[in-house]
Amino acid sequence: MKTLTVSKCKVFSTIIDNIASDKSISHRCAMFSLLSNKPSTIKNFLRGEDTMDSLNIAQKLGAIIDDDGEVIKITPPSNLREPDNILDCGNAGTGMRLYAGLLSGIDGSFVLTGDKYLRSRPMNRVTKPLREIGAKIDGVDEGNKAPLHIRGGKLKSFKYHSPIDSAQVKSALILAGIQSNEISFYKENLLSRDHTERMLNGMGAKIVTNKDGWIEINPITKPLKPLNITVPTDPSSAFFFAVAVAIIPDSKVTLKNVTLNPTRIEAYKVLQQMGAEIEFKEVENIYEPIGNITVKYAPLKAVVVEKNIAWLIDELPALSIAMATARGVSKVKNAKELRVKESDRIKTVVDNLTLCGIETCEFEDGYEVVGGELKSAIVDSFGDHRIAMSFAIAGLKSDMIVKDIDCIDTSFPNFIELLNKIGAGCADKISG
Repeated sequence: MKTLTVSKCKVFSTIIDNIASDKSISHRCAMFSLLSNKPSTIKNFLRGEDTMDSLNIAQKLGAIIDDDGEVIKITPPSNLREPDNILDCGNAGTGMRLYAGLLSGIDGSFVLTGDKYLRSRPMNRVTKPLREIGAKIDGVDEGNKAPLHIRGGKLKSFKYHSPIDSAQVKSALILAGIQSNEISFYKENLLSRDHTERMLNGMGAKIVTNKDGWIEINPITKPLKPLNITVPTDPSSAFFFAVAVAIIPDSKVTLKNVTLNPTRIEAYKVLQQMGAEIEFKEVENIYEPIGNITVKYAPLKAVVVEKNIAWLIDELPALSIAMATARGVSKVKNAKELRVKESDRIKTVVDNLTLCGIETCEFEDGYEVVGGELKSAIVDSFGDHRIAMSFAIAGLKSDMIVKDIDCIDTSFPNFIELLNKIGAGCADKISG
């Protein structure tokens, strides 16, 4: 297990063009390429542990993977094959939940597993609705925990109003629905990340939202067109450096080639509401709107975050670091989903901020942060990459030791390199 030491950072001004590629889109590239009968070409695929696990699963299902280090070519099989071993999703809930939806409609026996953290996360939000439409899924705790055993086969069409706004649940049901014989309907109360709809429609599927808010999922009757995509920068990963600017006076950063999908930049809007100066500039729009985000320091004020939670659920730990330095009392509400991420992020955020000398209050669906002065501390990531990176950013302000940072490699392999680029004194070491 590795520990990271982060030293205070002085004012910085930089352009960053090598932030990790988008994790959500990379996962989907590996999976959706299997729905075509021609090779897909993927540039800038995220080479993090989780996304490479999704790519490896595609290979185990029969795809041929050609990777020259820059471009990945995925040639799908004529028919997805039953693998001769388990399918390891690593630490990725996205990988497990989306593959569960995809494989439920394919003849064969499939076992999805992951690391100890993923095996502790709830899966019934996906397995329950999939079972209702004919999927045969078994697992630990009656299918609520991995390993999951899927006996794939023909699925029924459905009409499902999800009780939670989750792109993973929505995507799993869409991947099941396109394999049915009849049109299916899915509804959520707030639009969650819509990469699945955008990418599948770009490949020739027909997934549309009707006037009553139902997503109409038309079954595919022939193989989809292959992907030809350059994966943009992950706005969730880039956001760590937006927060770094927001807490280091007189700093500035331009984040290049970021997806500007409205469902992905809500955290930047909140940081802007807190006082940071932020500019968005679109440069292209094919599968996704892509552009540059420039962030300039300005004193922060407290904020209440209670709307569009599904659009910024992953960025809330980093946003809590900005809240800790803001003037006033910030609150996060309606975010109970944080409790079932890679860690219980409500508890891990509150506990670690308390160690840093920040006054907090924990609620069932969120927390309160009283702005103050971050102090040096030794904190634990609890195996959660976003907790690890958020408190590494806090170290730019106050010095920090973050335990168990191996998880950072799952989503942002060059994170520490970029911290050093902006002037942080970072050192990692193996600990007992």
